[in-house]
Amino acid sequence: MDRGTLIRTIVLALALINQFLIAAGLNPIPGTEDVWGEVISTIITFVAAAAAWFKNNYVTAKGKKQKEVLEKNGLN
Repeated sequence: MDRGTLIRTIVLALALINQFLIAAGLNPIPGTEDVWGEVISTIITFVAAAAAWFKNNYVTAKGKKQKEVLEKNGLN
């Protein structure tokens, strides 16, 4: 797994965990409830999910081979 894929995956996981905790009535991110309410948490989760979805994430063996071919031919 390349560095970009790993970072996007971690950020998405943290955003989803935060979203779940806020939905459960907890305030996991330090700050006031007004600042880190559901709206901001939802925006953070949406941005993280969109970035993870739109980027090419080569996580399978086949995907890694595809990435190698693309890089070899200068198509990335």
